[in-house]
Amino acid sequence: MTGSRFLTSGLRAMRPAAFGADPSGERLARIRRSPHFADGAFVNPEGTRTRPSGGSALELAKVFFRKEDRARRAPAGTVPVHPTTYADLARPPASGLRLTWIGHSSVLAEIDGHRVLFDPVWGERCSPLEFAGPKRLHPVPLPLAALGPVDVVVISHDHYDHLDLPTIKALADTDTVFAVPLGVGAHLEHWGVSADRLRELDWHESTKVGGITLTATPARHFCGRGLRNTQHTLWASWSVAGDEHRIYHSGDTGYFEGFKEIGAEHGPFDATMIQIGAYSEFWPDIHMTPEEGMTAHLDLQGGLSHGVMLPIHWATFNLAPHPWAEPGEWTLAAADAVGQAVAVPVPGEPFEPAGILPTRPWWRDVSLPLNRTWPVPEITPEVSRDDLDLVGER
Repeated sequence: MTGSRFLTSGLRAMRPAAFGADPSGERLARIRRSPHFADGAFVNPEGTRTRPSGGSALELAKVFFRKEDRARRAPAGTVPVHPTTYADLARPPASGLRLTWIGHSSVLAEIDGHRVLFDPVWGERCSPLEFAGPKRLHPVPLPLAALGPVDVVVISHDHYDHLDLPTIKALADTDTVFAVPLGVGAHLEHWGVSADRLRELDWHESTKVGGITLTATPARHFCGRGLRNTQHTLWASWSVAGDEHRIYHSGDTGYFEGFKEIGAEHGPFDATMIQIGAYSEFWPDIHMTPEEGMTAHLDLQGGLSHGVMLPIHWATFNLAPHPWAEPGEWTLAAADAVGQAVAVPVPGEPFEPAGILPTRPWWRDVSLPLNRTWPVPEITPEVSRDDLDLVGER
């Protein structure tokens, strides 16, 4: 063996399992045929800056480590979690649709007799290392096994806070199907998921699992797990349609006009799960603020204040300079400004969008107070007749 081959082989052997695997063979050929792949990388709608754009890395470090702000970036007390049990989830939802926010972007959706698990992360850290990286700010509300059988696991993209190695390895021993964006299947196969259980989709492609249809829809983000960020795995938001209900999971995304097109084609939605945390002026194109998240929800609903919005991608990990409680407070202010129903459950608390919503701002019990005026959408959406009737029932 030559020296260069020996070095390459040695580096490959040292590669952490959590890095996953790069696409190859027919998977890579399919990626290169994608209309969303150009010049060696997947391309975002409307273009995107995926690196800090509001200043230098040094300026970001100064903001992140500023002593007077650091205390606000974590809860000041113990974050409450709902003691969800298998028995709670074994009872079918009366309305046919129930959501359980596990924390961050992990949500169990029970829709028209099917169980969909979005971005499951049960690991202690969102990192390739067990001893370093962002650590949980609250425990997982219930063991993964307590969820019971899951029909399909949906992954939005391959970042560590959405695609978790120990969680996937645990699910690999079940018979669940995995719906993933194009290229992400390489990671899952590397971790033991058989190819026949993978549904790997490009944007605008759909697959059926039982009686539900899952469609990978565009998002404005980026990808990568290893030292080399090749942009050879796609990122996506997801529309899920059952016989009676429709739901939407944003994954990670910056705001873009495409939400209107997604809503026109796949909506309106009974519930949306929208990323509203880990935003920063240093990366304005790849994560939404709560104001932008609310605008996205309205876009998805055809400009109507309709359905229920569940804020996700906040409260579980410290991934940005903003205060820990800020996404929750800002989301409530944005919802009040446009008359939109929002559910803010504690992690693990199941709720039905057609029922009584969890609306108490629980984070105020365990966070330092925030005294500021929140920017809100400067729009006045219409309210659908169905939602007016629903408010009357509540």
